[in-house]
Amino acid sequence: MTDDFYRPPHPKPMPALPSLLRVIWRGDGNLLELLPAAAYRFAVGNLGYSRRSTVLFNRPDDIRHILKDPDGVFPKSDLMVNALEPLIGQSIFVTDGDRWRRQRAMIDPAFSLMRITHAFSAMGEAVRDHVSTLDGAARDGESISLDMTMSHLTADIICRTVFSTSLDSNVAREVFEDFTEFERSVAQVDIFRLIFQPAWSEAPQPPGVLSACARIRSHLGSLIDPHLEPGADFNDIASAVIAARDKDDGLAFTREELIDQLGVFFLAGHETTASVLTWVFYILARQPARVQQLRAEIAAVVGDGDISFEHTKQLPLVRAVFRETLRLYPPITFLPRVALKATEIGGRRIKRGALVMIAPWTLHRHDAHWQNPHCFIPERFLPENEDGLTPGAYIPFGAGPHTCVGAGFAQTEGILIIAELIRSFDFAVDPALQVRPAARLTTRPAQQINCRIARHEGS
Repeated sequence: MTDDFYRPPHPKPMPALPSLLRVIWRGDGNLLELLPAAAYRFAVGNLGYSRRSTVLFNRPDDIRHILKDPDGVFPKSDLMVNALEPLIGQSIFVTDGDRWRRQRAMIDPAFSLMRITHAFSAMGEAVRDHVSTLDGAARDGESISLDMTMSHLTADIICRTVFSTSLDSNVAREVFEDFTEFERSVAQVDIFRLIFQPAWSEAPQPPGVLSACARIRSHLGSLIDPHLEPGADFNDIASAVIAARDKDDGLAFTREELIDQLGVFFLAGHETTASVLTWVFYILARQPARVQQLRAEIAAVVGDGDISFEHTKQLPLVRAVFRETLRLYPPITFLPRVALKATEIGGRRIKRGALVMIAPWTLHRHDAHWQNPHCFIPERFLPENEDGLTPGAYIPFGAGPHTCVGAGFAQTEGILIIAELIRSFDFAVDPALQVRPAARLTTRPAQQINCRIARHEGS
């Protein structure tokens, strides 16, 4: 491969001290810009100097060991737990050990409903309804927010598959705005706290974050309550979680616990997919030749009819575009763990309380694992090239026991949305627009991306 490829936005790698000063100067706590240039080259290394010690691992074997955690030494970081608890409580996303195993066993039946064959019909209806909505924006010449558009669409899909109801547009806007408030303000990205506070310090959340979380939880409660009414008859993920019982004491989840657990489905099922799709359509708006390739593939496989589940498995370039965007902009930028005791990983001593950092962002852009790591090259993920990928160097959905159970759902959803929207619309972004990625709850643009859409003449 040569270096003559499109390079979508990414922070310029700098030495450690200038990186820290850049983040302090901007004042938005963007951890991507804190990463020093060395983080894209070393196998294991310290991220600056802090009271608690932060060690970043880029070696796939070490990462597998940390995430598998056979000895229970590396639970999820207290920083992450403190940040997410106001939103999703003590749910499966933030717990470890016996509590995690109990929750996982209770909601395993619901996971079976994530089968795409079960959910694809509702998914397709949501996408077709959204095409009709975008038709209106195209006719009126309106500018749309890519971020909000993708968030609304994926939230609607998850509502139809989890709660058997479509998402009201006003509620969708409120949820998007509240998630934005949460991501921008949550104390997980407080740089000074990260540097100067010891492990397991209290991390109080700003009032705006707590209010946003309360509103999101209220919306989730309003989606759950119809399922709790006497005689309610649903066949969806929410009803399966409600029916779950602890195998030891026979108890069900309380209403608050249901909001916790279903909040994870809602969060993981829409916010993460929305973030990567925002980047997909921004990149494709800059790559008209790539769009033509995609349209040719979609036309050859699908024709003019509806896109079926089988079609989504026959679009290798669409799939490769989605996977390459996941590589460049992994929705979960960091997977932080904390060392419960002094230990050793791959010959590296780790002190008690150290922040053990796995960063899909650096792993996916590491010089040792990828050629032209900052370039957009979907062909890496075509079937004939995948044998050349470094095993364990691509973890957009995590790894080990905590691998995202919705990975297959997200991939099919992404392929369907890309194929349907690309064959239907032209996306145009102002060439002068300065776009900067930021690590928040997900990997998002620092500012929303506005674009204009028009009906594709061939659709």
